[in-house]
Amino acid sequence: MAASDDVILRVKDLRVAFPVYGGVLRHQVAEVKAVDGVSFELRAGETLGLVGESGSGKTTVGRAIINLLRALSPDVRVGGEVIFSSDKGPVDLLSLDRRAMKEHRAQVQMIFQDPYSSLNPRMTVREIVERPLKLHTDASPAERLDRVHEVLERVGLERGALGRYPHEFSGGQRQRIGIARAVATRPRVIIADEPVSALDVSVQAQVVNLMQELQDTYGLTYLFIAHDLSVVYHISDRIAVMYLGGLAEIGDAEPVYNRPLHPYSKALLAAVPKPDPAGRHEVRERLEGDIPTPLSKPSGCAFHSRCPVARPECSHETPRVLELDEGRLVSCPYVET
Repeated sequence: MAASDDVILRVKDLRVAFPVYGGVLRHQVAEVKAVDGVSFELRAGETLGLVGESGSGKTTVGRAIINLLRALSPDVRVGGEVIFSSDKGPVDLLSLDRRAMKEHRAQVQMIFQDPYSSLNPRMTVREIVERPLKLHTDASPAERLDRVHEVLERVGLERGALGRYPHEFSGGQRQRIGIARAVATRPRVIIADEPVSALDVSVQAQVVNLMQELQDTYGLTYLFIAHDLSVVYHISDRIAVMYLGGLAEIGDAEPVYNRPLHPYSKALLAAVPKPDPAGRHEVRERLEGDIPTPLSKPSGCAFHSRCPVARPECSHETPRVLELDEGRLVSCPYVET
C-alpha cells in the first residue's frame, strides 16, 4: 500500500524520564532522560524505520506512543504529545488514563521483540489471538473464531495450530502468532519493536516479507523499530536515526541510507557490512571517545563529545534543526549538504 499524505500519528516534543533511587530511604538521586524532545509524523500507509544503538531510546518511544510506560513504571515522567487521528477525531494518547486508552487499543497495536516471552505459555494459540478481540471489540464468539482463522491463515499457520501452546512452535512461528494477535483487531497503526532481532537470519526475511504483505492487505501503518539498518532500509519508506534520546536525522529511506548527512548517521551507516569481497576498501567514519549514558548526558549537542565536526559552541548550545528538501531534517547546523 502506498503511503498517503494524511498524518495518522503526530509525535510532538516527546520526553520520557525515569527516576533513579538510592540511599537507605530510597529517595530519588538522579533521573535518566531516555527520550529528550523527539518529534516526527507518521503518515497513513507508510513504514517509518526508527534506528539507533542500544540505549538510544527507540523502544521507549514505541512504548510511550502506545501508552504502556506508566503501567510498566508508575514513577516515569512523560511529557509532550502523541496525537492519533482516531475515527472520532484527533486524540492525545499521552493524556489518557488506562480506561480511556482502552478505547483506542484496537487501533494502535504492538508487536514485541521477544517471541518467547511475549506469548502467555498457559494460553493456546486461539486464546492468544482471540484475546484482543474479546477485550476491544463487540464481535460475537463465531465472528471472533472466523477472524482468528483468517489471520492465522494470513500469517501462514494452519488451523491445527489453534489448540497448541507457544512452546510447541519455533521462534519464527511464535513471532507469526504475535503478528496475528496484533492484526486481529484491524489496527490502523502497529508499533513493531525489533520484531526480527531475536530470529535467525534465514527467518528474518520471511517475517519482514509477511509484514509487508499484511500492510498491503489491511492498509497498515508501521513504526518499525530496529538496530539492523539493512532490514530497516528494506521495509521502510522513511528512516529516523536516534542518538541518546534525540533524533539525529529523518528523511526518505534511500537518501538517508545511501547519503547520510549527520555525523552520527554516517558512522552508523558505515558500520553496515558490505558483502563485496572485490570492492574497494572505503575510509570509514570512526567515532572517538566514550559513549555517554542518558544518566550523564552531555550538555548542548548530545553527540558533541564524539563528533568529528564539533565546534566549541556545540558543548553548550542545543543544535538547530536544518529542514532540507523533501522533508529531510538534520539536527546539526554544520553538515555538508
